[in-house]
Amino acid sequence: MFTKILIANRGEIACRVAATARRMGIRTVAVYSDADATAKHVQACDEAVHIGGSPARDSYLRWEKIIEAAKATGAQAVHPGYGFLSENTDFAQACLDAGLVFIGPPPAAIEAMGLKAASKQLMEQSGVPLVPGYHGADQNPLVLQAAADAMGYPVLIKASAGGGGKGMRVVEKGADFAAALASCQREAKNSFGNDAVLVEKYVQRPRHIEIQVFADTHGNCVHLFERDCSVQRRHQKVLEEAPAPGMSEVLRQRMGAAAVAAARAVNYIGAGTVEFIVEQSDYDQPESMQFFFMEMNTRLQVEHPVTEAITGLDLVEWQLRVASGEALPLRQADLRINGHAIEARICAENPDQDFLPATGSMAVFGLPAHSSFERSALRVDSGVCQGDAISPFYDSMVAKLIVHGADRAQALARMDAALAQTHIVGLKTNVQFLRQVVRSDSFARARLDTGLIAREAAQLFHQETVPLALAVGAWVAQVLHSQACATSALPGAWQDPWAATDAWQSHAPMRRVFDLEADGQAHSAVLTQGAGGGLQLQCAGLDAAFAYAALPEGAMEVSLNGQRQTVHVYLHGSQVHVFTAQGARQLQATDRLAHAAVAPADVGRLSAPMPGKLLSFSVKAGDTVRQGQVLAVMEAMKMEHLIVAPADACVEELLFAPGDQVSEGAELLRMQAQARAS
Repeated sequence: MFTKILIANRGEIACRVAATARRMGIRTVAVYSDADATAKHVQACDEAVHIGGSPARDSYLRWEKIIEAAKATGAQAVHPGYGFLSENTDFAQACLDAGLVFIGPPPAAIEAMGLKAASKQLMEQSGVPLVPGYHGADQNPLVLQAAADAMGYPVLIKASAGGGGKGMRVVEKGADFAAALASCQREAKNSFGNDAVLVEKYVQRPRHIEIQVFADTHGNCVHLFERDCSVQRRHQKVLEEAPAPGMSEVLRQRMGAAAVAAARAVNYIGAGTVEFIVEQSDYDQPESMQFFFMEMNTRLQVEHPVTEAITGLDLVEWQLRVASGEALPLRQADLRINGHAIEARICAENPDQDFLPATGSMAVFGLPAHSSFERSALRVDSGVCQGDAISPFYDSMVAKLIVHGADRAQALARMDAALAQTHIVGLKTNVQFLRQVVRSDSFARARLDTGLIAREAAQLFHQETVPLALAVGAWVAQVLHSQACATSALPGAWQDPWAATDAWQSHAPMRRVFDLEADGQAHSAVLTQGAGGGLQLQCAGLDAAFAYAALPEGAMEVSLNGQRQTVHVYLHGSQVHVFTAQGARQLQATDRLAHAAVAPADVGRLSAPMPGKLLSFSVKAGDTVRQGQVLAVMEAMKMEHLIVAPADACVEELLFAPGDQVSEGAELLRMQAQARAS
């Protein structure tokens, strides 16, 4: 077994690998960029080596620097994690050439499965079912469009060297093909250094089911059952679970056998995942499911914890043992499924704005307490801590919540409870969106396919699950409690009566006004104290008897007309963040004495919605544009984002050039509004 390994990655996967290595008595070396100098994964390892600037191309993608770091620190092996260089054939070969063990498959296997088109040709020769499509080497746009026209729309364009939903577009009609192809190629070139694509028939009502495989150097190969990863946004996974709901034992054995055959076809070693698209004619008829090979990921997957939960195994330990030459610890007949597991990916993004990536510092990063769950029922994988900043340089994932239950119903309940206890303040996240998905009819009833989010959109987006009156009451309670604590901070000390902030009046009952904004609307809450000392709160159409009490661990109990609710309130500048069992809500505290002029919406300027790189402009000065027309393409957190015209206008000036890095709020171009012709 190794005594020291280098982890060629960052974030939660680096922390996760380090945890297993520490348990096994293996020392670890971290690598880090400028942006990650104080990152959690650096602290999780025994040693750390700086390898370059903040952009991944200047650090985590510089494999020569990583190999130098491994040799300088005496590491015997390199674990690539996932993403970055994990499926890079040249990196794997360079490790071997440098006398280092690459904790992953042989370079030949990575190469064989790394290009989607080539791997599909190999699978076709092996008799594995494939979705109809074009997997050829000729990348002439006319050839690609002709293939798409011939197979009929909708079609799916996919980066041949890609993964993680990058370089992928669904095209509904031929007129849209050329633009979608160009966008895919740009994203693929930027993410993988290869702009080759393949085109496939887009399967209707598809499920994304993958099989975890493991092989060793002694000729053994097993599968560790399946995971359902159908719930996706922008072709990236949101929720994953194991085993797949509705999976018959016959289909499980067929898919498992096909996955093992795929691994054996390329002499695979280590952990890998064979991904299938499963077509279903009816949600309630599992026997109608047909599976087609999609791709093989020659690395550990983000969602591997759900497999660990239902098998009781540590897949990173298996990786280390196989890479050091040991045989697989178990055979196929020894493997069993125990219960059900679900994983939720918590990301820094705004689901209500097309999942726009978010950046900023996490003023509050509260995670569910393990004491609230049974042993082994909850797991949290994260590569950040409270106070850390989420930068635009890397993936937007903040953490993963993994729950395990005796069955799917129990796992669902535990996931909802875990999400309810996840409190993040300082940047937008998808936590509340995830709760809505878990509670949705389609997910609860396991009516799964990759179109679930679009189908349930009316119930998933722009939802307020916390009544305004309760949110306001929680804020008022927090203000009163904070002031009471401040007053009693120095018991026995003289208190200046003129400095009191409790609104006491000698000539009338106490009356306090709290001004706020919620959902863009101004509100006022009025708190009064009656002759008997009781409090009355008027807000949002409610006139209620009001009471509050402080609870342990920063919680508050708020009572409105006798109905009690437990809440957590966090103040971040003028923002008020309220978390309850139902969900979360944000208020904006306002000051009547602050007179700040607010400019009206101005179509004359268009600003970057997030920090990132400007890839291209599709207009020039003097062009007339229509509302909704694409003006520019930006890249942030490895994804492309379209900037569209908010109204009819004439472009006056472009203020940046393609390739420029722009900050959030930077003015990209100026326009002159135009009246739409009637």
